[in-house]
Amino acid sequence: MRSADAETQRKIVNRLKRARGQLDSVISAVEGGGSCRDVVTQLAAVSTALDRAGFLVVSGAMQYCIAEPGKAAEDEDGLTVEELEKLFLTLS
Repeated sequence: MRSADAETQRKIVNRLKRARGQLDSVISAVEGGGSCRDVVTQLAAVSTALDRAGFLVVSGAMQYCIAEPGKAAEDEDGLTVEELEKLFLTLS
């Protein structure tokens, strides 16, 4: 992710690591015969963490695209505002 600043990239990585840990908990719960409530609660947490990471990625790209449109198009392989909008909508 070339468009994210160091702080944004750190936040994205932290959210993804959190989601990975939560997914490990879901797998353990399923393998161990955990309750439906616990499994679904953990799945919801994983989903939320992934969604938030995705929104951070798109948000960072949008900010970059607005601040430096020429450089953003070059760095992001020609990613346009329309494509960013489509990416955003895939998360909603």
